[in-house]
Amino acid sequence: MLIKSWNSFVKLIWLKLFVLLLPAVLTAQSPSQPLTIEEAVDSALANNREISLAQLDEKIAAAKLKETKAIFLPQVDLSYTALSTNNPLNVFGFKLQQQLVKQEDFNPALLNNPDAAGDFTTRLQVKQPIVNMDLLYMRKAMTAQTALYQFKTKRIKEYLAFEVKKAYLQLQFTYDAETVLKEALKTAQSMYEFTGNRVKEGLMQQSDALNVKVWITTVETYIAEAQSNIRNASDYLSLLMGKPYGTVYTVSKAPTDPNKITDNTAIPENRADFEAMKKAIEASDLMIKSSKMSYLPKMNAFGSYQLNDNRMLGFGADSYLAGIQLSWDIFKGNSTKNKIATQQIERNKLSEQLQSQLEQSQLELNKAYRQLADAQYKMKQQQTAVQSAAEALRILQDRYEQGLVNSTDVLRAQTQLSEQKNGFVQAVFSHNVTAAYIQFLTANNK
Repeated sequence: MLIKSWNSFVKLIWLKLFVLLLPAVLTAQSPSQPLTIEEAVDSALANNREISLAQLDEKIAAAKLKETKAIFLPQVDLSYTALSTNNPLNVFGFKLQQQLVKQEDFNPALLNNPDAAGDFTTRLQVKQPIVNMDLLYMRKAMTAQTALYQFKTKRIKEYLAFEVKKAYLQLQFTYDAETVLKEALKTAQSMYEFTGNRVKEGLMQQSDALNVKVWITTVETYIAEAQSNIRNASDYLSLLMGKPYGTVYTVSKAPTDPNKITDNTAIPENRADFEAMKKAIEASDLMIKSSKMSYLPKMNAFGSYQLNDNRMLGFGADSYLAGIQLSWDIFKGNSTKNKIATQQIERNKLSEQLQSQLEQSQLELNKAYRQLADAQYKMKQQQTAVQSAAEALRILQDRYEQGLVNSTDVLRAQTQLSEQKNGFVQAVFSHNVTAAYIQFLTANNK
Protein backbone atom coordinates (compact mmCIF):
# COMPACT_ATOMS: atom_id res chain seq x y z
CA MET A 1 0.00 0.00 0.00
CA LEU A 2 2.83 2.40 0.89
CA ILE A 3 4.68 1.84 -2.39
CA LYS A 4 1.47 2.20 -4.39
CA SER A 5 0.54 5.42 -2.57
CA TRP A 6 3.97 6.94 -3.08
CA ASN A 7 4.07 5.99 -6.77
CA SER A 8 0.71 7.69 -7.28
CA PHE A 9 2.16 10.83 -5.70
CA VAL A 10 5.26 10.99 -7.85
CA LYS A 11 3.21 10.26 -10.98
CA LEU A 12 0.98 13.17 -10.08
CA ILE A 13 4.01 15.46 -9.88
CA TRP A 14 5.52 14.48 -13.21
CA LEU A 15 2.27 14.39 -15.11
CA LYS A 16 1.79 18.02 -14.11
CA LEU A 17 5.25 19.05 -15.29
CA PHE A 18 5.36 20.59 -18.76
CA VAL A 19 7.08 18.39 -21.34
CA LEU A 20 10.20 20.21 -22.43
CA LEU A 21 11.25 19.60 -26.00
CA LEU A 22 14.98 20.03 -25.64
CA PRO A 23 17.02 17.07 -24.29
CA ALA A 24 20.00 17.96 -22.15
CA VAL A 25 23.40 16.41 -22.61
CA LEU A 26 25.08 18.00 -19.61
CA THR A 27 27.27 16.90 -16.78
CA ALA A 28 26.79 17.62 -13.10
CA GLN A 29 29.48 20.28 -13.35
CA SER A 30 27.32 22.59 -15.48
CA PRO A 31 27.92 26.26 -14.59
CA SER A 32 25.18 27.98 -12.62
CA GLN A 33 23.98 31.51 -13.28
CA PRO A 34 21.26 33.60 -11.60
CA LEU A 35 18.63 34.91 -14.00
CA THR A 36 15.64 37.21 -13.58
CA ILE A 37 12.60 37.07 -15.82
CA GLU A 38 13.30 40.59 -17.09
CA GLU A 39 16.87 39.62 -18.07
CA ALA A 40 15.58 36.55 -19.87
CA VAL A 41 13.06 38.57 -21.89
CA ASP A 42 15.58 41.30 -22.76
CA SER A 43 18.16 38.75 -23.88
CA ALA A 44 15.64 36.92 -26.05
CA LEU A 45 14.46 40.13 -27.72
CA ALA A 46 18.08 41.06 -28.45
CA ASN A 47 19.38 37.69 -29.68
CA ASN A 48 16.55 35.40 -30.81
CA ARG A 49 16.76 34.36 -34.46
CA GLU A 50 13.02 34.73 -35.05
CA ILE A 51 13.36 38.44 -34.31
CA SER A 52 16.30 38.70 -36.70
CA LEU A 53 14.31 36.98 -39.46
CA ALA A 54 11.32 39.28 -38.91
CA GLN A 55 13.57 42.34 -39.10
CA LEU A 56 15.04 41.04 -42.36
CA ASP A 57 11.49 40.80 -43.73
CA GLU A 58 11.04 44.46 -42.76
CA LYS A 59 14.20 45.41 -44.65
CA ILE A 60 13.10 43.44 -47.72
CA ALA A 61 9.74 45.24 -47.73
CA ALA A 62 11.48 48.60 -47.33
CA ALA A 63 13.83 47.79 -50.21
CA LYS A 64 10.90 46.85 -52.45
CA LEU A 65 9.22 50.14 -51.56
CA LYS A 66 12.34 52.01 -52.70
CA GLU A 67 12.07 50.21 -56.04
CA THR A 68 8.76 51.98 -56.65
CA LYS A 69 10.52 55.37 -56.74
CA ALA A 70 10.99 54.55 -60.43
CA ILE A 71 7.49 55.96 -61.08
CA PHE A 72 8.88 59.44 -60.31
CA LEU A 73 12.50 59.28 -61.43
CA PRO A 74 13.81 59.27 -65.01
CA GLN A 75 15.45 56.28 -66.67
CA VAL A 76 18.70 57.00 -68.50
CA ASP A 77 20.45 54.60 -70.89
CA LEU A 78 23.81 55.10 -72.60
CA SER A 79 24.78 52.76 -75.43
CA TYR A 80 27.42 52.38 -78.12
CA THR A 81 26.51 50.33 -81.20
CA ALA A 82 28.60 49.21 -84.18
CA LEU A 83 26.79 48.08 -87.36
CA SER A 84 27.79 46.99 -90.83
CA THR A 85 25.46 46.23 -93.76
CA ASN A 86 25.00 46.36 -97.56
CA ASN A 87 21.22 46.66 -97.31
CA PRO A 88 20.33 49.59 -99.59
CA LEU A 89 17.89 51.20 -97.20
CA ASN A 90 20.20 50.93 -94.20
CA VAL A 91 23.29 52.10 -96.11
CA PHE A 92 21.49 55.27 -97.24
CA GLY A 93 20.11 55.72 -93.71
CA PHE A 94 23.59 55.45 -92.24
CA LYS A 95 24.80 58.21 -94.55
CA LEU A 96 21.88 60.42 -93.58
CA GLN A 97 22.53 59.90 -89.87
CA GLN A 98 26.25 60.58 -90.41
CA GLN A 99 25.36 63.68 -92.46
CA LEU A 100 27.57 62.44 -95.33
CA VAL A 101 25.02 62.29 -98.17
CA LYS A 102 26.34 63.67 -101.49
CA GLN A 103 24.78 64.27 -104.87
CA GLU A 104 26.25 61.10 -106.37
CA ASP A 105 24.69 59.03 -103.61
CA PHE A 106 21.34 59.47 -105.41
CA ASN A 107 22.66 57.52 -108.38
CA PRO A 108 20.16 54.63 -108.82
CA ALA A 109 22.98 52.15 -109.37
CA LEU A 110 24.56 53.09 -106.03
CA LEU A 111 21.21 53.22 -104.30
CA ASN A 112 20.28 49.75 -105.47
CA ASN A 113 23.65 48.07 -105.09
CA PRO A 114 25.66 49.94 -102.48
CA ASP A 115 28.95 48.87 -101.05
CA ALA A 116 28.96 47.70 -97.44
CA ALA A 117 28.81 50.59 -95.01
CA GLY A 118 29.39 50.85 -91.30
CA ASP A 119 27.81 52.97 -88.60
CA PHE A 120 29.04 53.65 -85.08
CA THR A 121 26.36 55.14 -82.84
CA THR A 122 26.67 56.64 -79.39
CA ARG A 123 23.18 57.13 -77.92
CA LEU A 124 21.83 58.65 -74.70
CA GLN A 125 18.16 57.85 -74.01
CA VAL A 126 15.98 59.36 -71.30
CA LYS A 127 12.49 58.24 -70.24
CA GLN A 128 10.52 60.35 -67.75
CA PRO A 129 7.25 59.09 -66.23
CA ILE A 130 4.63 61.84 -65.99
CA VAL A 131 1.21 60.39 -65.22
CA ASN A 132 0.88 56.70 -64.24
CA MET A 133 -1.94 56.48 -61.72
CA ASP A 134 -1.85 52.71 -61.48
CA LEU A 135 1.81 52.76 -60.46
CA LEU A 136 1.13 55.54 -57.94
CA TYR A 137 -1.46 53.42 -56.12
CA MET A 138 0.80 50.39 -56.34
CA ARG A 139 3.44 52.40 -54.48
CA LYS A 140 0.90 53.28 -51.80
CA ALA A 141 0.10 49.57 -51.46
CA MET A 142 3.80 48.81 -50.97
CA THR A 143 3.93 51.48 -48.24
CA ALA A 144 1.07 49.74 -46.41
CA GLN A 145 2.83 46.41 -46.82
CA THR A 146 5.98 47.84 -45.25
CA ALA A 147 3.96 48.89 -42.20
CA LEU A 148 2.44 45.40 -42.13
CA TYR A 149 5.85 43.82 -41.58
CA GLN A 150 6.62 46.30 -38.81
CA PHE A 151 3.47 45.25 -36.94
CA LYS A 152 4.34 41.61 -37.62
CA THR A 153 7.75 42.07 -36.01
CA LYS A 154 6.16 43.74 -33.01
CA ARG A 155 3.75 40.82 -32.50
CA ILE A 156 6.58 38.31 -32.83
CA LYS A 157 8.41 40.17 -30.07
CA GLU A 158 5.29 40.05 -27.89
CA TYR A 159 4.90 36.32 -28.49
CA LEU A 160 8.57 35.68 -27.82
CA ALA A 161 8.32 37.60 -24.53
CA PHE A 162 5.36 35.43 -23.54
CA GLU A 163 7.20 32.24 -24.52
CA VAL A 164 10.24 33.26 -22.47
CA LYS A 165 8.06 34.07 -19.46
CA LYS A 166 6.34 30.71 -19.77
CA ALA A 167 9.69 28.89 -20.01
CA TYR A 168 10.98 30.84 -17.00
CA LEU A 169 7.86 29.90 -15.00
CA GLN A 170 8.33 26.28 -16.04
CA LEU A 171 11.83 26.41 -14.60
CA GLN A 172 10.47 27.98 -11.42
CA PHE A 173 7.90 25.20 -11.14
CA THR A 174 10.55 22.52 -11.67
CA TYR A 175 12.64 24.01 -8.86
CA ASP A 176 9.53 24.10 -6.64
CA ALA A 177 8.77 20.46 -7.44
CA GLU A 178 12.36 19.58 -6.55
CA THR A 179 11.96 21.45 -3.26
CA VAL A 180 8.84 19.42 -2.41
CA LEU A 181 10.76 16.21 -3.06
CA LYS A 182 13.75 17.36 -1.00
CA GLU A 183 11.48 18.21 1.91
CA ALA A 184 9.95 14.74 1.66
CA LEU A 185 13.45 13.24 1.55
CA LYS A 186 14.57 15.19 4.61
CA THR A 187 11.53 14.00 6.57
CA ALA A 188 12.10 10.43 5.40
CA GLN A 189 15.78 10.47 6.41
CA SER A 190 14.92 11.81 9.86
CA MET A 191 12.24 9.15 10.21
CA TYR A 192 14.64 6.45 9.04
CA GLU A 193 17.22 7.47 11.63
CA PHE A 194 14.59 7.44 14.39
CA THR A 195 13.20 4.08 13.22
CA GLY A 196 16.68 2.55 13.01
CA ASN A 197 17.40 3.51 16.60
CA ARG A 198 14.08 2.03 17.74
CA VAL A 199 14.76 -1.20 15.83
CA LYS A 200 18.12 -1.51 17.59
CA GLU A 201 16.35 -1.05 20.92
CA GLY A 202 13.81 -3.71 19.94
CA LEU A 203 10.92 -1.24 20.12
CA MET A 204 10.06 -1.35 16.41
CA GLN A 205 10.09 -3.94 13.65
CA GLN A 206 12.66 -4.12 10.87
CA SER A 207 9.82 -3.88 8.29
CA ASP A 208 9.15 -0.30 9.41
CA ALA A 209 12.74 0.66 8.65
CA LEU A 210 12.60 -1.09 5.27
CA ASN A 211 9.41 0.76 4.34
CA VAL A 212 11.12 4.07 5.04
CA LYS A 213 14.26 2.97 3.17
CA VAL A 214 12.21 2.15 0.05
CA TRP A 215 10.57 5.54 0.27
CA ILE A 216 13.97 7.28 0.55
CA THR A 217 15.31 5.44 -2.49
CA THR A 218 12.25 6.35 -4.57
CA VAL A 219 12.42 10.02 -3.61
CA GLU A 220 16.15 10.18 -4.40
CA THR A 221 15.44 8.79 -7.88
CA TYR A 222 12.85 11.41 -8.60
CA ILE A 223 15.05 14.19 -7.25
CA ALA A 224 17.69 13.15 -9.79
CA GLU A 225 15.06 13.32 -12.53
CA ALA A 226 13.96 16.74 -11.29
CA GLN A 227 17.53 18.00 -11.53
CA SER A 228 17.74 16.71 -15.11
CA ASN A 229 14.54 18.58 -15.91
CA ILE A 230 16.06 21.74 -14.44
CA ARG A 231 18.95 21.39 -16.88
CA ASN A 232 16.49 20.72 -19.71
CA ALA A 233 14.48 23.83 -18.83
CA SER A 234 17.68 25.89 -18.63
CA ASP A 235 18.72 24.70 -22.08
CA TYR A 236 15.35 25.70 -23.49
CA LEU A 237 15.75 29.18 -22.01
CA SER A 238 19.23 29.37 -23.55
CA LEU A 239 17.72 28.51 -26.93
CA LEU A 240 15.12 31.28 -26.62
CA MET A 241 17.76 33.78 -25.48
CA GLY A 242 20.16 32.85 -28.29
CA LYS A 243 22.86 31.65 -25.89
CA PRO A 244 25.00 28.47 -25.83
CA TYR A 245 23.66 25.45 -24.00
CA GLY A 246 25.12 24.16 -20.77
CA THR A 247 24.29 26.86 -18.22
CA VAL A 248 21.94 25.97 -15.37
CA TYR A 249 19.94 29.04 -14.40
CA THR A 250 18.86 29.78 -10.86
CA VAL A 251 15.61 31.71 -10.75
CA SER A 252 13.77 33.88 -8.28
CA LYS A 253 11.14 32.31 -6.07
CA ALA A 254 7.66 32.34 -7.57
CA PRO A 255 5.41 34.75 -5.61
CA THR A 256 2.74 32.89 -3.64
CA ASP A 257 0.49 35.96 -3.62
CA PRO A 258 0.61 37.21 -7.24
CA ASN A 259 -0.56 40.67 -8.17
CA LYS A 260 -4.12 41.00 -9.33
CA ILE A 261 -4.55 41.29 -13.09
CA THR A 262 -6.45 44.31 -14.38
CA ASP A 263 -9.84 43.22 -15.63
CA ASN A 264 -9.39 44.19 -19.26
CA THR A 265 -12.11 41.89 -20.53
CA ALA A 266 -12.14 43.17 -24.13
CA ILE A 267 -9.57 42.33 -26.76
CA PRO A 268 -7.88 45.57 -27.95
CA GLU A 269 -8.57 46.03 -31.65
CA ASN A 270 -5.26 47.85 -32.07
CA ARG A 271 -3.19 44.81 -31.11
CA ALA A 272 -0.15 44.44 -33.36
CA ASP A 273 -1.36 41.35 -35.23
CA PHE A 274 -4.75 42.98 -35.86
CA GLU A 275 -3.04 46.12 -37.09
CA ALA A 276 -0.97 43.96 -39.45
CA MET A 277 -4.17 42.42 -40.84
CA LYS A 278 -5.68 45.90 -41.28
CA LYS A 279 -2.59 46.98 -43.20
CA ALA A 280 -2.92 43.88 -45.38
CA ILE A 281 -6.54 44.87 -46.11
CA GLU A 282 -5.45 48.43 -46.82
CA ALA A 283 -2.77 47.18 -49.22
CA SER A 284 -5.39 45.02 -50.98
CA ASP A 285 -7.72 48.01 -51.36
CA LEU A 286 -4.90 50.04 -52.89
CA MET A 287 -3.98 47.23 -55.28
CA ILE A 288 -7.62 47.09 -56.40
CA LYS A 289 -7.49 50.85 -56.93
CA SER A 290 -4.27 50.43 -58.89
CA SER A 291 -5.89 47.87 -61.17
CA LYS A 292 -8.85 50.17 -61.76
CA MET A 293 -6.50 53.06 -62.56
CA SER A 294 -4.90 50.97 -65.29
CA TYR A 295 -8.00 51.77 -67.34
CA LEU A 296 -6.88 55.40 -67.49
CA PRO A 297 -4.42 56.79 -70.06
CA LYS A 298 -0.72 56.95 -69.22
CA MET A 299 1.54 59.85 -70.11
CA ASN A 300 5.31 59.57 -70.36
CA ALA A 301 8.04 61.72 -71.88
CA PHE A 302 11.03 60.41 -73.75
CA GLY A 303 14.09 61.77 -75.48
CA SER A 304 17.36 60.69 -77.05
CA TYR A 305 20.59 62.27 -78.20
CA GLN A 306 22.95 60.38 -80.51
CA LEU A 307 26.21 60.68 -82.34
CA ASN A 308 26.85 58.82 -85.63
CA ASP A 309 30.08 58.27 -87.53
CA ASN A 310 31.48 55.85 -90.12
CA ARG A 311 34.62 55.45 -88.05
CA MET A 312 35.06 53.58 -84.76
CA LEU A 313 35.22 56.03 -81.86
CA GLY A 314 34.13 58.75 -84.20
CA PHE A 315 31.53 61.27 -83.05
CA GLY A 316 30.83 63.25 -86.20
CA ALA A 317 27.09 63.89 -86.61
CA ASP A 318 24.70 64.55 -83.76
CA SER A 319 20.92 64.51 -83.56
CA TYR A 320 18.18 64.39 -80.98
CA LEU A 321 14.62 63.14 -80.64
CA ALA A 322 12.14 64.17 -77.92
CA GLY A 323 8.45 63.68 -77.36
CA ILE A 324 5.53 62.89 -75.08
CA GLN A 325 3.51 59.72 -75.40
CA LEU A 326 -0.10 59.33 -74.32
CA SER A 327 -1.12 55.67 -74.30
CA TRP A 328 -4.43 54.07 -73.42
CA ASP A 329 -5.08 50.35 -73.07
CA ILE A 330 -8.69 50.25 -74.20
CA PHE A 331 -9.32 46.50 -74.05
CA LYS A 332 -7.18 43.65 -72.69
CA GLY A 333 -9.53 40.76 -73.22
CA ASN A 334 -11.25 41.33 -69.85
CA SER A 335 -8.03 40.39 -68.02
CA THR A 336 -8.08 43.60 -65.96
CA LYS A 337 -11.75 43.14 -65.07
CA ASN A 338 -11.19 39.57 -63.89
CA LYS A 339 -8.04 40.59 -62.03
CA ILE A 340 -10.01 43.20 -60.08
CA ALA A 341 -12.70 40.62 -59.25
CA THR A 342 -10.06 38.22 -57.92
CA GLN A 343 -8.42 40.95 -55.85
CA GLN A 344 -11.80 41.90 -54.37
CA ILE A 345 -12.43 38.31 -53.27
CA GLU A 346 -8.97 38.09 -51.69
CA ARG A 347 -9.61 41.37 -49.89
CA ASN A 348 -12.92 40.06 -48.52
CA LYS A 349 -11.15 36.92 -47.34
CA LEU A 350 -8.65 39.03 -45.37
CA SER A 351 -11.53 40.93 -43.78
CA GLU A 352 -13.20 37.68 -42.73
CA GLN A 353 -9.90 36.40 -41.32
CA LEU A 354 -9.51 39.56 -39.25
CA GLN A 355 -13.00 39.20 -37.81
CA SER A 356 -12.36 35.53 -37.08
CA GLN A 357 -9.12 36.35 -35.28
CA LEU A 358 -10.90 38.97 -33.16
CA GLU A 359 -13.60 36.53 -32.15
CA GLN A 360 -11.12 33.71 -31.46
CA SER A 361 -8.93 35.99 -29.35
CA GLN A 362 -11.92 37.18 -27.36
CA LEU A 363 -12.88 33.57 -26.72
CA GLU A 364 -9.33 32.82 -25.56
CA LEU A 365 -9.34 35.86 -23.27
CA ASN A 366 -12.64 34.87 -21.64
CA LYS A 367 -11.29 31.36 -21.11
CA ALA A 368 -8.03 32.71 -19.66
CA TYR A 369 -9.84 34.86 -17.11
CA ARG A 370 -11.85 31.84 -15.96
CA GLN A 371 -8.64 29.82 -15.67
CA LEU A 372 -7.08 32.65 -13.69
CA ALA A 373 -10.01 32.69 -11.27
CA ASP A 374 -9.80 28.90 -10.93
CA ALA A 375 -6.07 29.10 -10.19
CA GLN A 376 -6.59 31.80 -7.55
CA TYR A 377 -9.29 29.74 -5.88
CA LYS A 378 -7.15 26.61 -6.00
CA MET A 379 -4.22 28.47 -4.42
CA LYS A 380 -6.38 29.43 -1.45
CA GLN A 381 -7.74 25.90 -1.16
CA GLN A 382 -4.30 24.33 -1.42
CA GLN A 383 -2.90 26.63 1.27
CA THR A 384 -5.58 25.38 3.64
CA ALA A 385 -4.99 21.79 2.54
CA VAL A 386 -1.23 22.10 3.12
CA GLN A 387 -1.79 23.41 6.63
CA SER A 388 -4.22 20.58 7.44
CA ALA A 389 -1.93 17.91 5.93
CA ALA A 390 1.07 19.30 7.86
CA GLU A 391 -0.87 19.18 11.11
CA ALA A 392 -2.05 15.63 10.37
CA LEU A 393 1.55 14.57 9.71
CA ARG A 394 2.74 16.20 12.95
CA ILE A 395 0.13 14.34 14.95
CA LEU A 396 0.95 11.01 13.32
CA GLN A 397 4.68 11.55 13.83
CA ASP A 398 4.06 12.14 17.53
CA ARG A 399 1.95 9.00 17.74
CA TYR A 400 4.57 7.06 15.75
CA GLU A 401 7.28 8.06 18.18
CA GLN A 402 5.01 6.80 20.97
CA GLY A 403 4.51 3.50 19.14
CA LEU A 404 0.78 4.05 18.60
CA VAL A 405 0.86 3.92 14.74
CA ASN A 406 3.10 2.20 12.21
CA SER A 407 5.38 3.64 9.56
CA THR A 408 2.83 3.12 6.80
CA ASP A 409 0.46 5.61 8.41
CA VAL A 410 3.16 8.24 8.72
CA LEU A 411 4.41 7.75 5.18
CA ARG A 412 0.87 8.00 3.85
CA ALA A 413 0.47 11.31 5.71
CA GLN A 414 3.80 12.53 4.30
CA THR A 415 2.65 11.57 0.80
CA GLN A 416 -0.55 13.50 1.33
CA LEU A 417 1.36 16.58 2.48
CA SER A 418 3.69 16.39 -0.53
CA GLU A 419 0.70 16.07 -2.86
CA GLN A 420 -0.91 19.16 -1.36
CA LYS A 421 2.33 21.15 -1.57
CA ASN A 422 2.74 20.12 -5.19
CA GLY A 423 -0.86 21.10 -5.85
CA PHE A 424 -0.14 24.54 -4.41
CA VAL A 425 2.97 25.18 -6.53
CA GLN A 426 1.03 23.88 -9.55
CA ALA A 427 -1.73 26.41 -8.82
CA VAL A 428 0.84 29.21 -8.51
CA PHE A 429 2.43 28.13 -11.78
CA SER A 430 -0.95 27.99 -13.56
CA HIS A 431 -1.85 31.42 -12.21
CA ASN A 432 1.39 33.02 -13.38
CA VAL A 433 1.31 31.42 -16.84
CA THR A 434 -2.33 32.43 -17.32
CA ALA A 435 -1.56 35.98 -16.19
CA ALA A 436 1.28 36.16 -18.74
CA TYR A 437 -1.06 34.80 -21.43
CA ILE A 438 -3.68 37.44 -20.60
CA GLN A 439 -0.97 40.10 -20.91
CA PHE A 440 -0.07 38.66 -24.32
CA LEU A 441 -3.71 38.62 -25.45
CA THR A 442 -4.41 42.19 -24.33
CA ALA A 443 -1.19 43.80 -25.57
CA ASN A 444 -1.94 47.28 -26.95
CA ASN A 445 -0.18 48.74 -29.96
CA LYS A 446 1.22 51.80 -28.22
